[in-house]
Amino acid sequence: MAKSTVPVYLFTGFLSAGKTKMIQEILEDKEFNDGSKILLLICEEGEEEYDPTRYWGKNVRSFQVESEKDLTKELLASLTKEHATDRVMLEYNGMWQMDALYRALPDNWFVFQQIFIADATTAENYNANMRALVFDKLQNAETVIFNRADGIDRAALHKLVRGVSRRANIAYETAAGEMEYDDIEDPLPFDVNAPVVKIEDEDYALFYRDLSENLNTYAGKTVKFKGMAARDRSLGKASAVVGRHVMTCCEADIAYNGLVAVFAQDTSLSTGEWVMLTGKIQVEAHPLYSGKGPVLYVTDVAKTSPPKKEVATFY
Repeated sequence: MAKSTVPVYLFTGFLSAGKTKMIQEILEDKEFNDGSKILLLICEEGEEEYDPTRYWGKNVRSFQVESEKDLTKELLASLTKEHATDRVMLEYNGMWQMDALYRALPDNWFVFQQIFIADATTAENYNANMRALVFDKLQNAETVIFNRADGIDRAALHKLVRGVSRRANIAYETAAGEMEYDDIEDPLPFDVNAPVVKIEDEDYALFYRDLSENLNTYAGKTVKFKGMAARDRSLGKASAVVGRHVMTCCEADIAYNGLVAVFAQDTSLSTGEWVMLTGKIQVEAHPLYSGKGPVLYVTDVAKTSPPKKEVATFY
């Protein structure tokens, strides 16, 4: 008999961000807490504690995970079985890596919703001093909630989130407990509908991420950008990969992100050479990709000098 799937409501953030308060309020909501078996998994011990006397019903079981190494698939599977769990509320430790959690999720658990909660008064300091950890929590968040947001520069918080994710919804909680949703326009720094989509050097990281997330939008588009060539015999004499090294959060995660470029004839480009390319993107299956990907049919190429910052970033 197949195991039933268990949705996980995942709350991330750092100490004193307000995760416990939000989860407590949700558990007190009778529309959510409808008598189903709920496992409250607590991976962080903060100043505020849960008050089980305010839960509606006796259907909520809590379990404290003391350390990141204790978070295992075997533990979570056993808790699911013991409690006949219908859903999970998970308060995750802001200092633990998300990969540790993903590796520990039982096969029948799935993250139904991921919310990042932050104190608006300290969020920028966390981002400045622990950028890798902030990025780790933000990259897959569907919703970002900044509490204590009265009088805070929301444009700066908006930029902080958009430096990692263009998809996450952003909301600000006021002292009165009201939720105000972000309405700051977030246009791309280049015109996707222009006859030639010109990508400035400082915008390559944004371009590549948007291309990856919205591949079909670029099908048939002519683009122009500066990139570094990478040659591989398997691509043939008339093809190369052209792109940039991109840093998403820190030096440790710098990776080369490029497109397959197909030239009208055999090319003499060598790995490491910088070129200014113009070409039309087609979405096609290619051995470089696991499935379909962007293939640039080059119409113009010129060797050039590297950009001022050879590693592209989002911020």
